Amino acid sequence: SCLQTSLSIWGWGSLVLFLATFGPFAIFYFAFYILCFVGGGFVVTLLFGKSNSEKYLEQCEHSFLPCTSVGIPKCIEEMKRETRPIKIDRRLTGANIIDEPLQQVIQFSLRDYVQYWYYTLSDDESFLLEIRQALQYALVQFSARSKETDWQPYFTTRLVDDFGTHLRVFRKAQQRIAEKGNQMKDQAEELVDTFFEVEVEMEKEVCRDLVCTSPKDEEGFLRDLCEVLLYILLPPGDFQNKIMRYFVREILSRGILLPLINQLSDPDYINQYVIWMIRDSNCNYEAFMNIIKLSDNIGELEAVKDKASEELQYLRSLDTAGDDINTIKNQINSLLYVIKVCDSRIQRLQSGKEIDTVKLAANFGKLCTVPLDHILVDNVALQFFMDYMQQTGGQAHLFFWMTVEGYRVTAQQQLEVLQSRQKDGKHQTNQTKGLLRAAAFGVYEQYLSEKASPRVNIDDNLVAKLAETLNHEDPTPEIFDDIQRKVYELMLRDERFYPSFKQNVLYVRMLAELDMLKDPSFRGSDDGEGESFNGSPTGSINLSLDDLSNVPSDETVQLHAYISDTGVCNDHGKTYALYAITVHRRNANSEEMWKTYRRYSDFHDFHMRITEQFENLANILKLPGKKTFNNMDREFLEKRKKDLNAYLQLLLNPEMMKASPALAHYVYDFLENKAYSKGKGDFARKMDTFVNPLRNSMRNVSNAVKSIPDSLAEGMTKMSDNMGKMSERLGQDIKQSFFKVPPLMQKTYSDPDHCRVAAPIDDNVDDNIPLRVMLLLMDEVFDLKERNQWLRRNIKNLLQQLIRATYGDTINRKIVDHVDWMTSPEQVADAVKRFRDAFWPNGILAEAVPRRDKAIRMRTRVAGKTKLLEVMPDELKHIIGAETTRKGILRVFEMFQHSQLNKRMVYVFLERFLETLFPQNKFPELFNKLHSRSKQMQRYKQRLHSTQAPSLQK
Repeated sequence: SCLQTSLSIWGWGSLVLFLATFGPFAIFYFAFYILCFVGGGFVVTLLFGKSNSEKYLEQCEHSFLPCTSVGIPKCIEEMKRETRPIKIDRRLTGANIIDEPLQQVIQFSLRDYVQYWYYTLSDDESFLLEIRQALQYALVQFSARSKETDWQPYFTTRLVDDFGTHLRVFRKAQQRIAEKGNQMKDQAEELVDTFFEVEVEMEKEVCRDLVCTSPKDEEGFLRDLCEVLLYILLPPGDFQNKIMRYFVREILSRGILLPLINQLSDPDYINQYVIWMIRDSNCNYEAFMNIIKLSDNIGELEAVKDKASEELQYLRSLDTAGDDINTIKNQINSLLYVIKVCDSRIQRLQSGKEIDTVKLAANFGKLCTVPLDHILVDNVALQFFMDYMQQTGGQAHLFFWMTVEGYRVTAQQQLEVLQSRQKDGKHQTNQTKGLLRAAAFGVYEQYLSEKASPRVNIDDNLVAKLAETLNHEDPTPEIFDDIQRKVYELMLRDERFYPSFKQNVLYVRMLAELDMLKDPSFRGSDDGEGESFNGSPTGSINLSLDDLSNVPSDETVQLHAYISDTGVCNDHGKTYALYAITVHRRNANSEEMWKTYRRYSDFHDFHMRITEQFENLANILKLPGKKTFNNMDREFLEKRKKDLNAYLQLLLNPEMMKASPALAHYVYDFLENKAYSKGKGDFARKMDTFVNPLRNSMRNVSNAVKSIPDSLAEGMTKMSDNMGKMSERLGQDIKQSFFKVPPLMQKTYSDPDHCRVAAPIDDNVDDNIPLRVMLLLMDEVFDLKERNQWLRRNIKNLLQQLIRATYGDTINRKIVDHVDWMTSPEQVADAVKRFRDAFWPNGILAEAVPRRDKAIRMRTRVAGKTKLLEVMPDELKHIIGAETTRKGILRVFEMFQHSQLNKRMVYVFLERFLETLFPQNKFPELFNKLHSRSKQMQRYKQRLHSTQAPSLQK
């Protein structure tokens, strides 16, 4: 403790002495001096060590380390240099008119899909230039492949076959849904599922349901497809560049292909395009009302009803007076009728009420009567009567009658040729008579001999007399007339045949096909909100089977009409007279009056139409004759007005109507308050005088010779070969009418239930491109193969004659030239420009078009269907039937109303296009792999395996 005390005293004393000697700041100075000493020593040591280290490293570098690389300095030097512009070869296809719009498409694509985000990351344009060069290289390779490809088989065969297959799948899907009769499930969803179910059964190896129904799988499919195309078109070095490849793939798949496919498969876009294509055709009121009455879509009906109600409200708000009020009232009446029809149709669809057509045919008492002689010469009517005769076992009588008709016409023609050749000093009498005798014996053996099966049951005395004549006399064209007359009377009067046919549902179907299911009493009712139907707007409305049950059977209708005034009109420099017809209509519950306006040409067309249908009227009704000069004089117009009034009064005579019941709907159609629709053009009407005899003769030939036996056909063929040049062409036409089929033509189904439209359609058809295309489309659109084969052969003959008369033997060459024109640089450039203008109007990326309102889309559907029905020629209805024509056209239109099905068709066309463009790259196998994940395909394989397993076990 003493030691510690002494140390403390010495410490404090030293501190006091130090502070007293150097002052109070001495301690700070002392600390500063020490810090400077330490810092100086550290600096001296650092400088000395650095110099020694550099010397040591230099010695080491020159002793054992390798030389440093020059790559990094050079790379830095290149980066410091200014970027040199890269020259791009703008040639793509070798045609400047194509290259220019293509370069613009490439530029716009890079600008809108890459540059807008790339420049936020880098200013270096080398990457963009590499992408552009890759795209151009791919287009150059694509163009080179296109020039080497023969596109004629694709456009004339594969494209048509694929469309026909698509339509066949849709038709069979509709049939399958109709067989199920399930009203609970969503019809659109069920149709799509059933469609792809049928597709896999038909295609066997592929189904596109995932690509068409799943957006995610669709994008994946397009990415894979674009990557395969880049592999084919790009150089290996560029394809290995993953970054660039992915960018190009995304631009092609999501920027170009996907929006294009979505647009092409949009039903609303297709409907607008259909309306645009036939924009020159005016909508007909009758066609519009038919669409409303046949519509099975409640959305369509409600959209039309809402629009009609809106227009009705607007018309009622107008303050009109004078002559305008009649026009407004007629328009209001029309709108009220449209609303009533829509309400009635909506109620029927919501109730799910079905019509028993057999019961309807038995109970409906106002069916038109079609005479048997008219049925036998009308292609459409004859097919239904033929089906009925086959059901009742009387087909032998009908086929005998037809065969005799063919024999008579052919024999007359050949004898006339023989007489003309005899005048020229050429003698072939014995040979021709021998062939005629062989043909006559062929008819006798086929239908009248004891060996005939089935045999025509007729008076044995007549058959014996015919046999005697055949054995001892030269055959004449009239040799079978007596027996044919007896067979006709048998078919006419026997209760098993024509009388029972008029009570059969096939007769109702026949009337529908003939467009004769019309009734003049079917009008809008007059219970609509206090306004009467003065306009009677309905026109001649075709009644569907639904409508027939609503028409009262005991309603009596009286119609009176007279020409109240006449005047002269000038339309675009053309002057014509116009006659105002005042029409009064009375029935048990109402009375209506309206005015309609007709020209003399309308009267003339109407007169020719009814005299064609009712030959007995030609001797009763006399239309005032035409006058070429001074036909606008007031005196002449008054005289013609008087004559036309007399014509109308005779036409509307109750006795006249009673004598020809089917005449009524023609008269009502003519007197309706609507634009008159002529059945034929003016030129066709003028030519009828010359064409009708020839047409009737050819109709008899085409209707009759189909059933001539093979032996008779061969005989006639030999006979025609021995005639001169004048008869040679006719002989060839007749020969084409002889088909190698059994004489009793059964209703066959040559089309398998599940097969693609790729097999040959018919003999001597595949070589004729237009005939093949037209026959295939008519088969699939109008379902001809499922119907009477006799009708299909008739249509084939008609198409052959039409094509030969129109184009001759150069039609295939013209089609090839047309395909070459379609693939010419001018047309390709036009297509590229349309694509550019559609996606980049005025050089700016088009904004996504907002989806239109549902009501507008529904009304567009109605307008599209109306347009399609309106442009269908009446000649087509006369060939295959009005009801079949309507159903076929509406089936095609309905097929385009499902975006998933439209996508399937677009992808099929795209796949066939690539298979044609790259035939050596095995694209079919590739597409099968890309679609292998299809659920429908997996189910089909499971069903196939389950059905094959038991057979394998056996």
